[in-house]
Amino acid sequence: MLKKIPEETITRLSYYLRALLFFKEKDITIISSKRLADFLKISHHQLRKDLSYFGQFGRKGVGYSCVRLIESIREILGLNREWGACVVGFGNLGRALSFYKGFKDEGIAIKAAFDISENKVNKDYANLKVYPLEKMEKVIRKEKIQIGIIAVPKEAAEAAATRLAECGIKAIFNLAPVKLDIPKDVIVKDVDLSCQLTSLTYHLKLLEAKQS
Repeated sequence: MLKKIPEETITRLSYYLRALLFFKEKDITIISSKRLADFLKISHHQLRKDLSYFGQFGRKGVGYSCVRLIESIREILGLNREWGACVVGFGNLGRALSFYKGFKDEGIAIKAAFDISENKVNKDYANLKVYPLEKMEKVIRKEKIQIGIIAVPKEAAEAAATRLAECGIKAIFNLAPVKLDIPKDVIVKDVDLSCQLTSLTYHLKLLEAKQS
């Protein structure tokens, strides 16, 4: 039976990886849990607990090898291989996501985009082709796509997610501000940008109150 890992731990692994890559670029080969945790402004006890779910990686009194820990975290997160993805909705947000270099750096390859606009479909944009929705199943199968990214208005998100699920997609990254009602065997990550911004304005309000 697989060990149940807290979702927050998985999220923090991504931040650990990003920080380790930063230190590696600075030619730092060994790093302590305290230094890594301080850099990320978290408890080093939390960092060690997160890593302990997956084994032992460092040496007591010495620290972690940046290279080895990077390789281990990439393997844990499945980033040591390429994952095919598609974007549904080729508006401003969808287009930006389609060409976001950070996805490629992490092994996520945007293979195709889908849209309903006749002005956008059946065209190539910097080697990325935009297809009409009716070709979704065929393209997903041909390109071996496993991840669907939804970048459509909220009123179209449910239909887009359902269509992706019917095409065999088991992982959806949803950027539409709506909760999706789709089969439970489909993994959904909701990212509501407006909610993230309102969280930011809340903290900004508190900061202003302290300064007044």
